[in-house]
Amino acid sequence: RKMKNVLKILSLSFLAMFSCQEEDAEFGEVIAPSNVVVTTEVVGQDANNPFGDGSGFVTIKASAENASGFTFNFGDGTEGVFPSGEVTHRFTQVGVNTYTVVVNALGTGGLSTTISTEIEVFSSFDDLEAKELLSGGIGNSKTWYLAASEIGHLGVGGTIDIAPDAFWFPSFFATQPFEKCGAEISDCLCDDEFTFSMDENEQLTMVLNNNGQTFFNVGHTDIAGGSDAGEDVCLDFDTSGTSIVSLSPTDFDWSIVPDPDFNGRGTTMTLSDGKFMGYYVSSSTYEIISVTNSSLYVRTIDGNNPVLYWYHKFTTTQPSDDFISNYDELIWADEFETDGAPNPSNWTYDLGTGNNGWGNGESQFYTDEADNVIVENGILKITAKAESFSGSDYTSSRIKTQGLFDFTYGRIEFSAKLPTGGGTWPALWMLGSNITEVSWPECGEIDVMEHIGNNQNQIYGTLHFPENFGGNAIGGETTNPTASTDFHLYSVEWRPDQIIFLLDNEVYFTFNNDGSLPFNNDFFIIINQAMGGNFGGDIDPNFTESTLEVDYVRVYQ
Repeated sequence: RKMKNVLKILSLSFLAMFSCQEEDAEFGEVIAPSNVVVTTEVVGQDANNPFGDGSGFVTIKASAENASGFTFNFGDGTEGVFPSGEVTHRFTQVGVNTYTVVVNALGTGGLSTTISTEIEVFSSFDDLEAKELLSGGIGNSKTWYLAASEIGHLGVGGTIDIAPDAFWFPSFFATQPFEKCGAEISDCLCDDEFTFSMDENEQLTMVLNNNGQTFFNVGHTDIAGGSDAGEDVCLDFDTSGTSIVSLSPTDFDWSIVPDPDFNGRGTTMTLSDGKFMGYYVSSSTYEIISVTNSSLYVRTIDGNNPVLYWYHKFTTTQPSDDFISNYDELIWADEFETDGAPNPSNWTYDLGTGNNGWGNGESQFYTDEADNVIVENGILKITAKAESFSGSDYTSSRIKTQGLFDFTYGRIEFSAKLPTGGGTWPALWMLGSNITEVSWPECGEIDVMEHIGNNQNQIYGTLHFPENFGGNAIGGETTNPTASTDFHLYSVEWRPDQIIFLLDNEVYFTFNNDGSLPFNNDFFIIINQAMGGNFGGDIDPNFTESTLEVDYVRVYQ
């Protein structure tokens, strides 16, 4: 109703402006189209195939005198505007079906002429398995949600025209878990519900409930009156309702994809009445890449920018930001319950300054002295001190489980309170156990937590591996304003397919692991506090000492 009122106001404003022009200005002649003719040609129709070849394609042509264009309602829940009056449309209801096609010839002054015709056409394409997976089968319904906890629940990539080496996956951008959810965007994408149902005739329908708001791509907000946000935005635009779901074979040839792990289903679904799946990009047609009982992966072409594919992941589990680990069996731990030096059954030491300050230009000398490393009252304490020692101006300690304990895949947890001071660089991390054979970065490195006193509130989680190491490493960061006043849980969930970084059980970065990377072999654990270096930065000249405290380290599989 608001949209209609806006249009009325615009129309009245236009008329008022027009009436102020010269008095001899005249409207053109108001004419309704006449002699409207509609012809249809069912593709593949012959004596042996009276209703076509099973593709469901029908070419429809409309002509009329004094017509400026035509609209078509195809009788299958879809419609469109076709200025030329010609269109080839695919009817997808399986079997021989009769459709009433309504053609509206558009004239001037708002006049139009309508004519209808019936088409009987045969469609043999079906994907009953997809319909059953989406709906639960005949007489059933199943509700789907955005898979907000997964990496890439929303993503974008290019077609083969602009991304010839990466046209089958979201190579331009893929979301981190819950990246498009939360208070900043009012959860209006992540609370959408899509309920698929299948009736006794095997007709699939979808009921959309978007709770009165739509999440718009920045280039498509005009349909809801536009936005000054300059970015993707939630707008009050209720598109809830029921649509007919039509299935057809996809036009994309998945055999040209060089990656054997990507093999699309070959099925496309079109939603009637302009309905869409959560993220608005002016499209109602979605190619099904894969579908199971509980997961759905689709993509759609951007309606305003047809060289872009938008990718969406859905699940039958309502999204929750509560992290659920795959690993619950404790296989190794140090609770630091015995005062004195760290347990020699668990820990050994790196001593000295290493090669060029351990390769990072650091300023400390690592020792095994009690002043630098000790267990007291259930806490491991590694203290960096400003003191001259063997040619260095600072001392600290670095302990490791190399040769004593390592593991492949699982969840590692550190409960820790971090030091303060410019130049401090504490780290809780892991290295590939094969470092002595293949060196670094070929062995791989998982930095569960790094912190620098020169950027007090930031926490870093990082991965180093060939082609991505040092300043080119891949990782994420999050804020922690009480990192040095309270103990917090720093953890990594290390899976064969993902490496997930968490602070206090909240995910802040996820990385896709695969067999080509070094993160599929045993790693050992390291705890240290460095000073300065190419990441720690300038050391405060007034620094005297500061301590990294660790309450426990636990590993689950």
